[in-house]
Amino acid sequence: MAAKAQDMTTILKDMMGAFPVDTAAMEEAFKNTASMNEKLSAITLTAAEKSADLSAKWTKETISKMGDMAKVKAEPADYAKAMTDFASAQAETAAENMAAFAEIAKKVQMDTVELMMSAGKDIAEDTTKAMKKATDDMTAAAKKATAAAK
Repeated sequence: MAAKAQDMTTILKDMMGAFPVDTAAMEEAFKNTASMNEKLSAITLTAAEKSADLSAKWTKETISKMGDMAKVKAEPADYAKAMTDFASAQAETAAENMAAFAEIAKKVQMDTVELMMSAGKDIAEDTTKAMKKATDDMTAAAKKATAAAK
């Protein structure tokens, strides 16, 4: 006598059907995640744009100053002075631009922390609501199962 194999698909479907599933909560979580990713992307892209603008400006200034340094000089000592002036100007420009890059990074950090704190608050509220709803749904399902068993 051969044993009849049970259809696992039917068993799993029946088992899953016995538990309430709130797909709206999953959809809301997905929307919240997508929204947060959009905001994080906006912070990153804004910082990248500002950094690119700053780099381009710095490069143009450097090339301009190199043009002045490359001009023909009347005296050999003028070449040394031009190089010294260029190096001094570059050191000053580098300090200014590094401070500007630091400000961009600081803004990214502040915006990201603010976004994460806001998201954390929203997640805590959503989690509390979802847990209450899941508890209520499971209690109702358990009562229904108990009543059906009697």
